Amino acid sequence: MTIIQLNDRQLKIIDIVKENEPITSEAIAAHLNVTRATLRSDLAILTMTGILDARPKVGYFYSGVSELNLIGNNIKDKKVRDIMSLPVLVKKDMSIYEVIVNMFLSDVGSIFIIDNDDILCGVVSRKDLLKATIGASDINHMPIGMIMTRMPNIVTINQDEDIVLAAKKIIEHEVDSIPVVERDENNKNNLRVVGRISKTNITKFFLELADN
Repeated sequence: MTIIQLNDRQLKIIDIVKENEPITSEAIAAHLNVTRATLRSDLAILTMTGILDARPKVGYFYSGVSELNLIGNNIKDKKVRDIMSLPVLVKKDMSIYEVIVNMFLSDVGSIFIIDNDDILCGVVSRKDLLKATIGASDINHMPIGMIMTRMPNIVTINQDEDIVLAAKKIIEHEVDSIPVVERDENNKNNLRVVGRISKTNITKFFLELADN
């Protein structure tokens, strides 16, 4: 089964062909107010995937998409809340050693740090913990708050945002995961962690789409 995501112009081309078949590439271009050359790659994709059929001196016909798994709409409809997992949280006064143990027992790439009011105040990654260990610090007694990345330098997302946005944030900021947060009712500047979205969550989601 072919997995493909069509762009907006390709979807418009399909609608035009459905309504006007057979139709030439010149006529399609006129409908979209673009040049024929502009549509060349779009028409090539649509014919190669079998959605459109091209006949010389006749034009384009609509063949259908029953053999395709068009995942674009499924992705756009999914929100962070649909695929997020439980966060791994520790208090900021916990020792670096204890956080290392937590990380490997939980098998995650990053841990979110909260204060005594359960408000997000930091995050640490495996790289952060490795640096602390190599630095020969007293990791049994040094609190994790000494090495964590602090607010407001933490990338976050809320659970009603799109999965695509979450993926972009993870890639752009080169992190393993980001905390899913919601505003504290008593202080809107404070963030409470309600979930975690990672590269693994997103990869599993795409694999499920492919399998289905």
